[in-house]
Amino acid sequence: MSPELNPILLEVFQNLFSSIAEEMGVALCRSAFSPNIKERKDFSCALFDEAGDMIAQAAHIPVHLGSAPLSVQGVLATLELTDGDMAMVNDPYAGGTHLPDITVMAPVTLAGHRFYVANRAHHSDIGGISAGSMPLSTRIEEEGVRIPPRHIFRNGRLDEDLLHEILDQSRTPQERRGDLEAQFAANYLGIQRLHDTTQRYPPAEMARYARGLLAYAETMTRRMLAGIPDGVYEAEDYLDDDGFTSEKIPIRVRLTISGDRAVVDFTGSADQVPGSINCVRAVTVSAVFYCFKCLAAQSIPANSGGMRPLEVITPAGSVVAAEYPAAVAGGNVETSQRIVDVVFRALAGCLPDRIPAASQGTMNNISIGGRDPFRQRPFTYYETLGGGTGGGPGWAGISGIHSHMTNTLNTPVEVIRREYPFRIRAYHLRRDSGGRGRFPGGDGLVREYEFLSDDQEVTLLTERRRLAPYGLAGGGDGSPGRNRLLRADGREEKLGGKCTVRVNRGDVLRVETPGGGGWGVDDRESRSE
Repeated sequence: MSPELNPILLEVFQNLFSSIAEEMGVALCRSAFSPNIKERKDFSCALFDEAGDMIAQAAHIPVHLGSAPLSVQGVLATLELTDGDMAMVNDPYAGGTHLPDITVMAPVTLAGHRFYVANRAHHSDIGGISAGSMPLSTRIEEEGVRIPPRHIFRNGRLDEDLLHEILDQSRTPQERRGDLEAQFAANYLGIQRLHDTTQRYPPAEMARYARGLLAYAETMTRRMLAGIPDGVYEAEDYLDDDGFTSEKIPIRVRLTISGDRAVVDFTGSADQVPGSINCVRAVTVSAVFYCFKCLAAQSIPANSGGMRPLEVITPAGSVVAAEYPAAVAGGNVETSQRIVDVVFRALAGCLPDRIPAASQGTMNNISIGGRDPFRQRPFTYYETLGGGTGGGPGWAGISGIHSHMTNTLNTPVEVIRREYPFRIRAYHLRRDSGGRGRFPGGDGLVREYEFLSDDQEVTLLTERRRLAPYGLAGGGDGSPGRNRLLRADGREEKLGGKCTVRVNRGDVLRVETPGGGGWGVDDRESRSE
């Protein structure tokens, strides 16, 4: 931190910028139409400086930590923005992550000093070959509407053509309009709050302390890295498959710690695959940043400064840095989780007394769509499910919770029954699914969906159905997840981890999520042997 910055004021500005992002999130959540945003809170809000570096993010979605700045910088490299403008992007090859995540940003000029407010929300349908826009696709064009950086507002005027381009491709245009308008409103609130702040602090001071926060996060990250033994640490893990073949897909990392810097090299990971589990570089960077942020003894501010001591090497055209026209719908949600597993496994080589076993390693993506005969309208539904976290050196894993790259909630069963032509028949912990060990892994979940009308479409994008979450230090693996379809006529179908199926009235989808890995040898078991 620069010596001329007051440490107390630095904390004041950290809290101030973060509180603006948090308030934007509250406005977005309360204004949105879809349960995915207003109930599950599948969104993030953040503030940026004039270079597009993130200076504060609310405590929303970890997978957006490193990717949101790349979205903003992608827009700034393409468009000229003035006050009264807003820009939009979801193109994974131009700063986005996957197509359902639409980012909206706006400039704020305060006495010649430029800031940006931005938010990203996961839309439950933006077109594509299957309801929910999380398909088993082989090209990005099959996943929905693709928006390169574009103005959605110019001088305060809405671009109706762009808006209708999005709405026309969605199966639920009214819901999309409501969610987009909530995103616009959140940005307007952020703009107003930044202007309000100038009544207490000069804009020049705001900009100076924003730079100071980036420097502080960098210093804290370097201090954390300096506490890790120097060396080279390697690990690998696998994705189950890509949904089209049964081949395991390797992700490999070579982690080099040297003083206060780290190089995270994914050379040797699989080439991009036909299925939609490829991820773009922005997602990989986010996952790496998240892993190292977890190591800090003191909380490192969620800003771009924390990334400066980290060099991430991602071979172009690989599953961790896919290139056009690769399908990427599942990379943001599934491959990001495996990247975390691999990086933590490497870190266990140098920090064995700090790193837990693998958590469930999947977000268990479920999309459902069709026509609701009760409400006489089309519908789409999307959610992710929690599972078990890994046991660690000194603690047991947590059961039935979202972990690592996701920070969303479940959709309440009451909301589902009110809004959709299906209901939750069962929802409980999956007992004894966590890995055994001195500190056992947490248990997964069981969630059953009973369909109340015919001809609904279900798409599953799930992982850890074949390959179990690993245990550490002698601990047992967690139980892999299972997907099953119980037909109304009594037949039972075992579903793959990635599939699309048609369901009818009386059918039941049963999803069993993975448990976390265990840590350490269970002394009671070793004595009994």
